[in-house]
Amino acid sequence: MSRLPGSCAPAGRARRPSVPRHRWQPALRALALLLTLAVAACSTGSATIPPDATGSAAPPATATPTVAPSPAPDAFPVRLLDDEGNAVLLEAEPRRIVSLTPANTEILFALGAGDRVVATTDFDDYPPEAVDLPDVASYAAVDVEKIVGLEADLVVAGGNSFNDPEALARMRSLGIPVLVVYAATVDAVLDDIRLIGQAVGRAAEADALAAAMETDIASVAVATADLPRPRTFYEIDATGEIYGPADDSFLEQMIELAGGVPITTGSATAYNIPLERLVVADPEVIVLGDANYGVTAELVAARPGWDGMTAVRAGAIRPVNDTVVTRPGPRLTEGLRALVGAIHPDLVLPPPVSAAAPPVAAAPLPGAGL
Repeated sequence: MSRLPGSCAPAGRARRPSVPRHRWQPALRALALLLTLAVAACSTGSATIPPDATGSAAPPATATPTVAPSPAPDAFPVRLLDDEGNAVLLEAEPRRIVSLTPANTEILFALGAGDRVVATTDFDDYPPEAVDLPDVASYAAVDVEKIVGLEADLVVAGGNSFNDPEALARMRSLGIPVLVVYAATVDAVLDDIRLIGQAVGRAAEADALAAAMETDIASVAVATADLPRPRTFYEIDATGEIYGPADDSFLEQMIELAGGVPITTGSATAYNIPLERLVVADPEVIVLGDANYGVTAELVAARPGWDGMTAVRAGAIRPVNDTVVTRPGPRLTEGLRALVGAIHPDLVLPPPVSAAAPPVAAAPLPGAGL
């Protein structure tokens, strides 16, 4: 699974305060209502507004957008605050960028800054243009000397110790700007897209992409609003212990948005769940995030102690591409749609929303455009 005060002008710009956890839920409900009304106003027929996607009474459609627009224009120098509270000063628009997570790489290419990315990690796999770039990091280490040799003027790293904090501190001591991002929630993904956009001089493109993703998430929530919400377990891994979504986690939010009731581990910090707890929770749908590693419905059904679960008896064990579901980048809405397909396979979703942004020179985004 992918892991997941400024100054006054002209010295630079400050990043917005972090978005509170779960703030996207009421905002999406309101946005969903506004979208439905807008469609009705442009059509000759009458539109039916579905009930609230979360199952509770919907608030008046007066909520502000989930993420405020980024400051404009893209003037440098710029001063930003990253997700770990570090102040990052960029004297000029970065021309030689190093990405230390696959999600950050995807964001940079989606914003049209891919031609400035000079190195990535040995596990970057998308877009194709990024695969053959020099590798300067693995899951275990970051090659600081190689990054220095590449004359990097911006490193975009992963937080929560995804990248070695000591390596990041060493690069800072050498004068290399390091921007750390860590999207622990769905709304934080949109924030980080905008943050990276500001850092690389692509604020307008980032706003357009994040806004399109936000609208697409709302449209999915509307589409699943009237459907039954099955108890859903997302299997991350079960080669030894069983791993699934932690409480209040990114994955829990994705399942809720996709129209399921998430079965979680019972802890906000642990991703392992005892078989006994899973049996008692009795999932009606099991989503195989580990399908890319050879796990199949037949293998799950043959596991000792799993045959009494409703999902196993009903054959509701469905694979997904875990990369797009859990990687916090521009294909996230593609992952959300895949998750809806696993939980509600008969649902036909509306077409994905495209970003109202200038054409991107780097790899185009498939579908909704993580």
